[in-house]
Amino acid sequence: MELTKRQEKILEIVKAEGPITGEQIAEKLKLTRATLRPDLAILTMAGLLDARPRVGYFYSGKTTNQLLGEHIRNLYVRDYKSLPIVVREETSIYDAICTMFLEDVGSLIVTKKEGQLVGVVSRKDLLQASMGKQDLRSMPVGVIMTRMPNIVTCTPDDTLYYAAVQMMRHEVDSLPVVRPYDDRPQEMEVVGRISKTTLVKAFVELGQP
Repeated sequence: MELTKRQEKILEIVKAEGPITGEQIAEKLKLTRATLRPDLAILTMAGLLDARPRVGYFYSGKTTNQLLGEHIRNLYVRDYKSLPIVVREETSIYDAICTMFLEDVGSLIVTKKEGQLVGVVSRKDLLQASMGKQDLRSMPVGVIMTRMPNIVTCTPDDTLYYAAVQMMRHEVDSLPVVRPYDDRPQEMEVVGRISKTTLVKAFVELGQP
């Protein structure tokens, strides 16, 4: 967050003399209370200042980096997930390669006919399979995919920060977003996808005024 010179001056005053009322801040800057109202509102909404009735303004003690970190930790997967790119476990490796090319993704989510998650197949998996002598049109992706429970997933209620940490830790470019079936809690329904592109879009949004 980029502050104006006046907002920076307000922070300096509150740091040095807080708690301090808006009228007292205005008097020190030789401005009216009405003139300062938008600046005080911005600083308070940003979390740099706290305000209490009949007490005044005081410095929150948080840096802009800390506030940004808090904001990032309040972004949730459910608000950013995209449609999952899914193939069935009986889909041929050839068709999976075509799907990956057409959808321009780095991995495909593999499900059973009923929609429950059973695996993930990556670009590397498909490349390795295509280098052999097997018939790609007859061999299903179920043969080469990474299977449950060795798949890293996230839920709609996880934070975007958690999803990013999981992707970095396990060196994957996307995560299936899942939720358990009500009647089969051991099985996971695929409800979305979080990718590195998702994280970049969220980061760009944070930088917009």
